[in-house]
Amino acid sequence: MKRILLIISCAVLAIGVSGGPLMMRLYFLDGGHRVWLPSFLEACGFPIILIPLSIAYIRRRRSAAATQSTKIKLMLMEPPLFFAFVVIGLITGLNNFFFAFGVSRLPVTTSSLILATQLAFNALFSFLLVRQKFRAYSVNTIVLLTIAAGVLAMHSTGDRPAGESNKQYAMGFALTVLAAVLEGFILPVVELAYKKVKQTICYSTVLEAQFIMCMFASFIGITGMIVTNDFKSISKEARQFDHGEVVYYTVLAGTALLYQCFFVGAIGVVFCASSLLSGVIVAAFLPVTEVLAVIFFKEKFNAEKGVALILSLWGFVSYFYGEIKQAKKMKKNVTLEAEIPQVLPIPNP
Repeated sequence: MKRILLIISCAVLAIGVSGGPLMMRLYFLDGGHRVWLPSFLEACGFPIILIPLSIAYIRRRRSAAATQSTKIKLMLMEPPLFFAFVVIGLITGLNNFFFAFGVSRLPVTTSSLILATQLAFNALFSFLLVRQKFRAYSVNTIVLLTIAAGVLAMHSTGDRPAGESNKQYAMGFALTVLAAVLEGFILPVVELAYKKVKQTICYSTVLEAQFIMCMFASFIGITGMIVTNDFKSISKEARQFDHGEVVYYTVLAGTALLYQCFFVGAIGVVFCASSLLSGVIVAAFLPVTEVLAVIFFKEKFNAEKGVALILSLWGFVSYFYGEIKQAKKMKKNVTLEAEIPQVLPIPNP
């Protein structure tokens, strides 16, 4: 069952990683000008999690009725885990703003490659917080992704959108890097929370944690929207949107749904495997986003981006090759141990 959940989580995460930035960039390209609004959309889709949570609760009730048990908890999370995800949610809300600002200033191809560096920060925090073990292929992946980001940084002004100042572009670049740092920090903290709490963690608990995290991240977005009067500007912005009001609200809804896929998938992979694997999958599907951005948004894809993309793909292949090789080695060791007969000690006369 855990393997099935891992496969589903990876698929959902891939959809969110590939589609979320594209949908958000479409908002900015076609007439959207707010930053707190899309940062709020990144987390506000959490009510959809109530559907699987309700199904899980109904199943618990039926199971309790069959066993004649009267102890049925509406919420499985205990206070320590609840408060841990409140804090994680607040950090996530801040991270959402940084990323939304970066997407508003940078082409998707550039912001995606910068975000790929979250794997390096993920690896660092995984080592410090959850004592993640590294092998040669893991280190190779981290080094290649870091070099790829460096190539972009050295030639970053070449893809500045028309009409945007150097200061605005530099601010977008810096905040996207900061978003990558926080993204690399959040996933290991989630894994640490799962390990440290003294309660049994099941997938229903993971969904509850996701609900709490996104709810408090949404509070950060709502606060920013209130301060900047974004709520009053939505109807006006919808009327002025390049493709009309219907498309405008469809883009908003699509952004919320896709980013909820991202969060549910990322948290699910952490639960089923590790925060490092979640970070690798995020980075692995960013090239898909870059290719789609070139196709749909006609973004430039210069030599520097090509080199960065090749380095990134090289890193991803290295990681997954190492994982497959390690899995085969472990399977071989288990087989050998099973084949070697155990010699019983001869008792003393």
